[in-house]
Amino acid sequence: MIDMNKRNNISLSIFLSLFVAVFFVAPLVASCGKGTSVSPSTLNIQYRVVNLSPDLGPVDLYIDYKQFNTYSFYYPSAGGYFFLTSIDTPFQIRPGKDPITGIIPNTGNIFSMDDTLKPNLSYTLFITGLVSDNSITKLRTIDTGALPATGRGKVRFVNVSPRSNGLDVVANGVSAFKSQKYLKVSKYLEMPAGNYDFQIFPTGSSTVLRDLQNVIIQDGRLYTVYAYGLTGTTDSLAFGAGVMASPIK
Repeated sequence: MIDMNKRNNISLSIFLSLFVAVFFVAPLVASCGKGTSVSPSTLNIQYRVVNLSPDLGPVDLYIDYKQFNTYSFYYPSAGGYFFLTSIDTPFQIRPGKDPITGIIPNTGNIFSMDDTLKPNLSYTLFITGLVSDNSITKLRTIDTGALPATGRGKVRFVNVSPRSNGLDVVANGVSAFKSQKYLKVSKYLEMPAGNYDFQIFPTGSSTVLRDLQNVIIQDGRLYTVYAYGLTGTTDSLAFGAGVMASPIK
């Protein structure tokens, strides 16, 4: 027979084993679930939604089936970056909650994305195309890159202008980007810091579609010049362009 001291020792050993299992294993199981939110500083991911579809209306961002933004994203405002507190998929774009008065929004997804986002990077989600011809689409870019040399900045060009066959960009009279196709992202071009005039042309044409004047390229910064809208129109679908700076990392 087992004496009382041995029996107590066995009971204590079993208790300690169960305690260790619960203490260490339970957090691991919990961490595998979805819907986990963390501090923005932990992920250090900056995200931006740019709605460039003129007939789509406002949109909202949902992460893991929960609305993330407070205010909807409107055409053609670039808005600013915001820090993510969760990267649980799916990421979804849905019709905004505050459309034109009297119009009941569709609650279905416009897009559903399961892309993997990495910590310490910045991203932009461009929404483009037209509802009228069922061409709504998206383009996600990584906005973090190697820093330029001292005294210089970096610029790239993103063409999100539907139906464009190709676009050229000239910076202060010098060719910067050529034959940039729709939904394509150029490589970064390093250039001296300073004041620039960016002109955008149809590829092979001398017709200026857009002239972005007095654009300041700062030392050590990264920028994105982007084109949207339709060429040859003067209404709400008209061709447009803008410049966005990436966050300082």
